[in-house]
Amino acid sequence: MNMQIDWDVPVELSDGLVLRADVFRPPGADAFPVILSHGPYAKGLSFQEGYPVQWGLMVGSHPDVAEGSSNRYQSWEVVDPERWVGHGYACVRIDSRGAGRSPGFLDCWSPRETKDLYECIEWAAAQPWSNGRVGLDGISYYAINQWQAASLQPPHLAAICAWEGAADHYRDICYHGGIPSRFVGIWYPAQVEKVQHGTGERGGRSPVTGELATGPEVLPDAELARNRVDLAAQASEHPLDDAFHRERSADWSRVTVPLLSAANWGGQGLHSRGNFEAFAQAASTQKWLECHGLEHWTHFYTEYGRDLQRRFFDHFLKGEDNGWDREPQVLLQVRRPGDRFETRAEREWPLARTAWTRLYLDAGDRTLVDEPAADATVEYEAGGEGVTFWAPRVERETEITGPLAATLHVSSSDEDADVFVVVRVFDPDGDEVHFQGTLDPHTPIAQGWLRASHRKLDPQRSREWRPFHPHDDVQPLVAGEIYELQVEIWPTCIVLPAGYRLALTVQGHDYDYGGEPVEMAWFTMRGSGPFVHDSIAGCTVTVHTGRSHPSSLLLPVIP
Repeated sequence: MNMQIDWDVPVELSDGLVLRADVFRPPGADAFPVILSHGPYAKGLSFQEGYPVQWGLMVGSHPDVAEGSSNRYQSWEVVDPERWVGHGYACVRIDSRGAGRSPGFLDCWSPRETKDLYECIEWAAAQPWSNGRVGLDGISYYAINQWQAASLQPPHLAAICAWEGAADHYRDICYHGGIPSRFVGIWYPAQVEKVQHGTGERGGRSPVTGELATGPEVLPDAELARNRVDLAAQASEHPLDDAFHRERSADWSRVTVPLLSAANWGGQGLHSRGNFEAFAQAASTQKWLECHGLEHWTHFYTEYGRDLQRRFFDHFLKGEDNGWDREPQVLLQVRRPGDRFETRAEREWPLARTAWTRLYLDAGDRTLVDEPAADATVEYEAGGEGVTFWAPRVERETEITGPLAATLHVSSSDEDADVFVVVRVFDPDGDEVHFQGTLDPHTPIAQGWLRASHRKLDPQRSREWRPFHPHDDVQPLVAGEIYELQVEIWPTCIVLPAGYRLALTVQGHDYDYGGEPVEMAWFTMRGSGPFVHDSIAGCTVTVHTGRSHPSSLLLPVIP
């Protein structure tokens, strides 16, 4: 392909630090709209070499990903320049401060890093090959920082496509329901520290230029450690939702740019909640929500995903009257067992026609029923199997699409307890049906979490279908006393065939599907991927049900 490439272009920031950018553009002197990404994964590290397992899975199942491109310039979680330059775009990849070929102090999601992205947007807009309209596009990290940058309102940011990106640093990334997530401690050493600026051969080489992906200088380990934040330790120092987390989160009142928010049904634990919250709460008057399934890197690169992104950016960056502004605001890949999907357009989220259906837990026979039954209790050990409540088999095909919530009346033998709520699907033979998550191939359809001492609600921001906990103080339990917990369960979608049934498991630890674990390069998957938690052990939890304590599950049933 005929493409002008400028490697390691200097981008000088307001504090004098110089970041390094690769610029891919059509040859000649014309100006083009810009697709920009800025992050810590090393712009020179190829997808195929940096993440060979994921690449193999994707192109094996979706050959259209690799067709029509040499894939020489393909990198993890950002666009393939060959797909965009030929369509009249300039693609800019920038290694963020302290990562890849950019020097500096590595501090992920920090206010300084967000300011850097703001300045990179304005830098790109001012270049002679730019038409002044900049769009942000990318997966995960490259989506998370889009919400942050949009909150700063860069003048030349014209549109964003945030593909499966968390938006609330506390609730989406570090603490689920107040329970510490181990994800940052698993992910950061394997995917960020590995390509920190100065790691040398450990960070790999660009297969195109042959240069070290992490810059020409090789630094000793002690200096590398001084040049980065200990991200997991930093998060553990902030167990409540304080200013530290707020300045690393989206400010929805200031996100006014046109946006396409792409979520994943399988993104329980990181890659879905923020996208739904963005669509519901962002101040933008031009916003669209899409939700799909499968691995979180797949549809960003398939023809389906590329077409969505291109039509969106063609409209807002090129000014094309291509009908995008008349597209339905919500596009769902409705999920069925076997990870089969059907495309359906909607107008809003949650869906206005939702028949909110409350099923009540009955501890007497461990079922989910239409009305509260006689008072009963069931207890479980925090480290044990928990307790499962079974809904009747559905008599006809039944769709559940939207956010869920559980109301649980519990007591603990200790002054606290962690409650993990898992919504599961079983076939007519009684076998559990698993689904491909963003990473883990054996996930349930929905999960929710709450540390009981974080049970306080914000009445202004809570909805029946999405309780909101401020997480601003700790209210210990009195052993043996009964407390009502409102548990947020992240959105889901499933069409249950006749004869299938739902079950709700309440337990004190992460979901484990019970089969052989799946080994990835840097973690082991047992049903919750790397989104696992440091949960409270050693206590006994009692679930109280019935008319005196109407514990329940709220389901979004679609007629």
